[in-house]
Amino acid sequence: MTPVNIRRVVLPVAVASLTIGLAACGSDSGSDSAASSSTSAASPSCPSAAPAADAKPDWTLRGTTGSVDVVASTSTTAPAVTVTTPFAVEQTQVHTLREGSGEVVPDTATVSVCYVGVDGRDGKTFDSSYSGGTPVQFPLDRVVVGFKKAIAGQKVGSSVAVAMNPEDGYPNGNPAAGINKGDSLVFELTIVSVDG
Repeated sequence: MTPVNIRRVVLPVAVASLTIGLAACGSDSGSDSAASSSTSAASPSCPSAAPAADAKPDWTLRGTTGSVDVVASTSTTAPAVTVTTPFAVEQTQVHTLREGSGEVVPDTATVSVCYVGVDGRDGKTFDSSYSGGTPVQFPLDRVVVGFKKAIAGQKVGSSVAVAMNPEDGYPNGNPAAGINKGDSLVFELTIVSVDG
């Protein structure tokens, strides 16, 4: 399956158009004047190589329906997110896959991350900076609640998984990303850097 680069689809709508424009705290409304996501020329790349076929999950979560297995990214491999569909959670769940050694991310920071997003309803990847090879930078006050919950308080360098309930993601869906109303979302991300 080929991931859809949603950042290109929704970029005018969201400031940090990370993964389908996770901006506006889950709101479907946005602003055409929002700034685009940016990365520094000196930014490290997001690895795109697949993990080993026999890699064991670093996190397994049983949802109210379905389940998810997440193999964390490494410095040389992208993560793997495998979903038994339909996957749904009532409460957002955050799991630190690998703790970094950098500074703690404040909840008002601007961060640079490598990430992949998967829809729990159908198990499809809807966006991935790993496939593009470049981290995405965005302020935490401009992303949906579930993404902020996954990052704020973590250390730079950490790899984190989050299973996000619809209320912390897109309560009304995001048609441009193929996300329906009521879909739970799963992300694996690595915090590359923090500013402020």
